[in-house]
Amino acid sequence: MDERAVAKRRARWAVAAGVVVFGAVTTVGLSAGLVMSSANAAPLATQPDPAAPPLQTPGVVQRNAQSTPATVGEARQLGDTFANVAERASRSVVTISVEARRTQQQNPFGFFFGQPGAGDSGEFARGGGSGIVMRADGVILTNNHVVKDATRIDVVLRDGRKFRARVLGTDEATDLAVLKIEATGLPAITFANSSRARVGEWVLAIGSPFGLDYTLTAGVLSATGRGGIGANEIEDYLQTDASINPGNSGGPLVNLNGEVLGINTMIIGRNSGIGFAIPSNLARSVADQLAEDGVVRRAWIGVAFQELTPELASSLGSGATRGALVSSVSNDGPANRAGVRAGDVVTSVNDQPVGEGRDLLRAVLSHRVGGTLRLGILRDGQRSTLSLTTAERPNDGTHATRNRRERPSAPAGGFGLALEPLTPDVARRIGYRGDGKVVVADVTQGSAADRAELRRGDVIVAADRSPVRDPRDVVNALADGRALLRVERGEAAYFVVLSKE
Repeated sequence: MDERAVAKRRARWAVAAGVVVFGAVTTVGLSAGLVMSSANAAPLATQPDPAAPPLQTPGVVQRNAQSTPATVGEARQLGDTFANVAERASRSVVTISVEARRTQQQNPFGFFFGQPGAGDSGEFARGGGSGIVMRADGVILTNNHVVKDATRIDVVLRDGRKFRARVLGTDEATDLAVLKIEATGLPAITFANSSRARVGEWVLAIGSPFGLDYTLTAGVLSATGRGGIGANEIEDYLQTDASINPGNSGGPLVNLNGEVLGINTMIIGRNSGIGFAIPSNLARSVADQLAEDGVVRRAWIGVAFQELTPELASSLGSGATRGALVSSVSNDGPANRAGVRAGDVVTSVNDQPVGEGRDLLRAVLSHRVGGTLRLGILRDGQRSTLSLTTAERPNDGTHATRNRRERPSAPAGGFGLALEPLTPDVARRIGYRGDGKVVVADVTQGSAADRAELRRGDVIVAADRSPVRDPRDVVNALADGRALLRVERGEAAYFVVLSKE
């Protein structure tokens, strides 16, 4: 049989069965009105040859025309699952209404928090969000931004009962808050283990977007371990494309077991399909402490870290391909006392692999203050294990900040970088309190320094792992066209590779 005849025969069978095979992927349930783009396809009116057996594709389970009801049944089964989850989980979801003093603070990221009220006027504003019942005795978990600065908080249960709420504790670092209402016998929700969350699994968001109570939206888990957004001091988000809008804040992101996988907290832009939730393991740990003590005592080892890129790994010569690159070490922290140094790569914590910086963050936060950690370290190609005892995280509100980006247009050297000695006057002007000696005076737009994200006011403290005491030290390090720089900016420190390539 020639190729044209085979193509016609395949097309006739595919249209009749409602199945189109593309390589090893099968799309089921297409109608006979399917338009086939192949020039060799048979007309749609062509009937299949009853004597011709279906063509088989290796590795593909093919359905015949009688399989359509089963496909509809599968869709109904998924719909029933959604409905059952919504019915079960919604009993533990609450609607929160707040009255707060009006502030002029604007959110530069375009995240939508809470739900603005129609009665906003004068000094006070009304808004709200969602929450979940975490204990049967009336303990409610929500976002801190939902109740921040609130002068009155009302909680409405699924059965319509309304209660005045008081704040047991808040944690700005994770944007969580715990409330208490005078009620008993409430249906407490079940928490999932977010460390087992799988990208691609179905998730459902329940809340009160735009004041529409108990709205259910469905999507998938788009990513885990999202950070570096700049919204909160501690960021380790789940990302989802389930629709989240103003008023969803504080409500649950649940899995198909009806368990809380995360606490919905923010979105980026409107209708973007990019929403974020605080993972349940972190949320529950914080909430339990807030409910019991009103404050959070968080484990701390005194390091800042950044992701280990292939370029940084090559420049450091550590031999590591994965891990968390230590960018700075606090002088009074446990890590410094244990011998951890900037430039070390943390590859494991208590024998559990660290693939990226978020793994190190999760490992530290999962331990109580005073716990013992064993850090696997790579330094200059040599492996070692350092033990330390976690301390309590300083609650001073400091965190890494980014200065406003400057875009000078005047040329400033072959790398687009101008340096000058860091005088006491300049240090006071930029708010620098470290021991650095050289400051970035100018960065040319589009230059190598600009591409490396160096900024005016950055302090360069080391070049190619050697201390920098004078601008000439940086120039000498760049003589071969490339240098590994250690930079301090605000309260943060990090490594960057500056190269003409």
